[in-house]
Amino acid sequence: MSHLVISRANLKISLVLLALCFSSVAQGQYMEYNFNSPGSPCYFSYICYSPRGVYNTNRQPFLFVLGRPGESAQETYNADSLKGMPAFYNYTFVYIPNKGVTPAARLNCLDALSSLLTNHYEYGHANLFLKVNDPEIEAGDIAINRLGRIFKTIRLFEFPEQDTVLLPGITKDFSETHINYDLSSGKAEDETGTYYIDESVDAPEEDALVEKPRKTYFGKPQARNFTLTGIVRDKSTGEALPFATIMVSGTTAGTATNADGHFTLLKVPSDTSVLIVQYIGYDRTEVFLNPYLPKKNMVIEVRQSAYTLKAVSIVGKKEDVVLAGRTEVSTLKMTPRKMEQLPGLGEKDILRSFQLMPGISASNESSSGLYVRGGTPDQNLVLYDGFTVYHVDHLYGFFSAFNSNALKDVQLHKGGFESRFGGRLSSVTEITGKDGNQKRFNIGGDLSLLSMNFYAEVPVGKKFTSVLAYRRSYQGALYNAIFEKFNLGGSNAGANEVRPGPGGRQVQDAEVTNYFYDLNGKFSYRVNDKDMISLSFFNGTDKLDNGSALSAPGFGMSGRNFNMNTTDLTRYGNIGSSLKWSRKWNERLYGNTILSYSNYYSDRDRTQERSSVNADDETINTKMGVLETNNLRDYSLKSDYQWDILRVSQFQFGAFSTFYNIEYTYAQNDTSNVLDKHNQAFLSGAYVQSRTKLFGDRLTLIPGIRTSLFSITGKTYTEPRFAATFNISDRLTLKASTGKFFQFVNRVTREDILSGSRDFWLLSDQVNVPVSSAVHYIAGLAYESNDYLFSAEAYFKHIHDITEYSLRFNTSPAGFSYNENFFSGSGVARGIEMLAQKKAGRLNGWVSYTLGEADNKFEVYSDQYFPANQDVTHEFKAVSLYKYKRWDFSATWIFATGRPYTAPSGAYQVTLLDGTTQDFFTVTAKNSVRLPDYHRFDLAVNFKLLKGARGERKRQEIGYIGVSLFNVYNRKNVWYKTFTIEDGSILETNVNYLGLTPNLTLSLRLR
Repeated sequence: MSHLVISRANLKISLVLLALCFSSVAQGQYMEYNFNSPGSPCYFSYICYSPRGVYNTNRQPFLFVLGRPGESAQETYNADSLKGMPAFYNYTFVYIPNKGVTPAARLNCLDALSSLLTNHYEYGHANLFLKVNDPEIEAGDIAINRLGRIFKTIRLFEFPEQDTVLLPGITKDFSETHINYDLSSGKAEDETGTYYIDESVDAPEEDALVEKPRKTYFGKPQARNFTLTGIVRDKSTGEALPFATIMVSGTTAGTATNADGHFTLLKVPSDTSVLIVQYIGYDRTEVFLNPYLPKKNMVIEVRQSAYTLKAVSIVGKKEDVVLAGRTEVSTLKMTPRKMEQLPGLGEKDILRSFQLMPGISASNESSSGLYVRGGTPDQNLVLYDGFTVYHVDHLYGFFSAFNSNALKDVQLHKGGFESRFGGRLSSVTEITGKDGNQKRFNIGGDLSLLSMNFYAEVPVGKKFTSVLAYRRSYQGALYNAIFEKFNLGGSNAGANEVRPGPGGRQVQDAEVTNYFYDLNGKFSYRVNDKDMISLSFFNGTDKLDNGSALSAPGFGMSGRNFNMNTTDLTRYGNIGSSLKWSRKWNERLYGNTILSYSNYYSDRDRTQERSSVNADDETINTKMGVLETNNLRDYSLKSDYQWDILRVSQFQFGAFSTFYNIEYTYAQNDTSNVLDKHNQAFLSGAYVQSRTKLFGDRLTLIPGIRTSLFSITGKTYTEPRFAATFNISDRLTLKASTGKFFQFVNRVTREDILSGSRDFWLLSDQVNVPVSSAVHYIAGLAYESNDYLFSAEAYFKHIHDITEYSLRFNTSPAGFSYNENFFSGSGVARGIEMLAQKKAGRLNGWVSYTLGEADNKFEVYSDQYFPANQDVTHEFKAVSLYKYKRWDFSATWIFATGRPYTAPSGAYQVTLLDGTTQDFFTVTAKNSVRLPDYHRFDLAVNFKLLKGARGERKRQEIGYIGVSLFNVYNRKNVWYKTFTIEDGSILETNVNYLGLTPNLTLSLRLR
């Protein structure tokens, strides 16, 4: 026995060389190999067969089959029926001949052969099986050769007359044990993340582990016109991918995954069809169906786009950052993982990225909110994992409140949106948060001149995933530049300054505390194949404290003490959370139920409190200034269902209910309330819509209707919707949509001529604030090839019952009610937008142009339409992205005509009866003057940081170093104007946006 052990050891040393010296011949779908060298008792030809056609990996179970007495490997392969069973589709079969030597001698060779094929048992023995067809071999022979320590299960010959497939317990005995191959071996490749491949380096043999899909089944179809259900996942992280498209190659049949990544594809032509799966930021993936693949709960894994360092190899590879869908009306899609390529102030910002597309204004640096086709940010519904986010700004609007490290998918519907959305007049931004890496722990972070950003993804077992992301600003050079710009250079320039006074000295102390932070989290639990529960939460907060204290002991000739505390505190943000239950009721019906809470809060305190001691030693306290509070609470419950009735027809329906509790107070001091509003209401309703394909899937119709009951008015509001797309050819599409839309929660503009207007949220009450409504009409044409997209869309919106609040009209000077200063009007928005986008290659990007007009009419101002505050007539944008090896270069140029504003036209001074004087002013017609044209040029360059040493062919990206220049040529773009009255004259001051602003970003992640 000892010589056998020595023999096996010698064999192991030379196995790799021997395998390379002897040729292998492909016979159909199996591979035939020569093992060992002539003259050795273990020299023979054996056959490997993989139903999938995969022969270059050991990451799968191995089933060894020893033939009957006198059988060759070919004869054993022909006689075996296990290889055709679906249960063993992922296995590799190894057929060993049984002739020329005694069966016991053949058993001596199995240790060396199995060691060779499994790379010295790299992943253990849990998935190694042996089936013996020789009736002469008994249990004693197995024990002598110690095969029990090599194979998990060994099955001896039992039923000479029975087909192998019918053997009882055969699939159970040889069932696969789940192995996390990535964690089982230090040599295993970590596939998480993005990879760069240097094609100038020869590919080592182990690179074959990363395989491209290929056809492995060449037989006849066994099923036709069947239903295929499943889920699309990220191959590296296991995350489900929402809204991915799945098409049957060579046909117009296809579908899209829902928000949870699930899909149902009806009437698949055959089980040998080829599926094409596409998702922005991921490789286009082909799935070759075969009769052995599951038709229910099929898992399709797609890879994140890899990059090559060889210049020519990237040509033709799609590099979309933002994608305008050809077959959808007014819809944009974005992958947050590619936003770093776009220039800006250094923060990866989803809403700022959308502003680079046509129809969305990019000239308002002070708002991350979206001005879509003449609409305002409050008319854009923002959904984050199902709950509504009412405030999307950080730092006065220069940055959005969404941390890109916590996001998976973002879609923007610019108009004519479906019936499943409601409550807004203009557009919908649908944000899906990350579930977290399901396969491995991951951690990362970003550090810029503005903020610190950290995130962690923690899987627990196979069913639970989590992700947490936290971002906080710090008062560096960039933060202070923005803050001082907003505060006109800062109101505390004299902080901590000691100044002499007439009878002593004055001391002013200021402790400035300004920051923003946001916290995102999501916990997901997969109960089973049908049910999943997830909990999401979001908290974004800004605190801007610029208060000061002035102390003047012995002030003035009297020597009396004087103290003044100035409060300049603004705190605002949004807290939201949702609990979602997703269930796949059957292969055609899928549903989501979401319980959510959202709270927007804004507290503004700009007051001065003075205390002084008079001649009688009495302390006199006075307080004056502005106090403003807005608090909105939203409690919602909704259910959405998708029913795939036929291959050409999908039915969606749902119900919803929301309870609103909104408070707003505005006071000019601590005793005088200008406005005090507190409203509560229920909004409940339901919707239905269908998606039907006709004329060979060339025409798609999406009719729908939404009905809402609003408790304050007691009325029912019906919103019919309709959209259609017609594929004139495979590349040219005509599309159109229309619909009616209502908004019950409104952000009202409070006009302030001298200091700039402010906004606040109120609930429609049909008295001061009516329910707003809009009607959309949209038509467009799009042409798309593999590399280019050209589209044009025209839109028209008629808006009714929009509200503005102004204090310049006092109907009764002797004592008026401030509630009378709400004014209602109507609006019209119209325009045309054009886009030309290059989607592939080292140099890609887009140019867009929007010609638009947004007009309002308020009878209190004029009986004619006037330009709305957000009106921009012309807007042109050019975005260029260029890749060179590990470098990403990007540039954007934006031009927009100036926005309108209202200015004082004259001023005069009146002497009152008590002898004092008071300044008054007259104003121009509403929004009759325009700011100068806006334009700026931005640049950015990122250098990718890779794991591994130079010279390695494949290296993983673990981060980047980025430099950005905002407003390169230092254009002085006017933000707004302020006016003061001095001696009857009007002094005008321009408040400008940021000039040339550099930023530096370091981003790192574990994988």
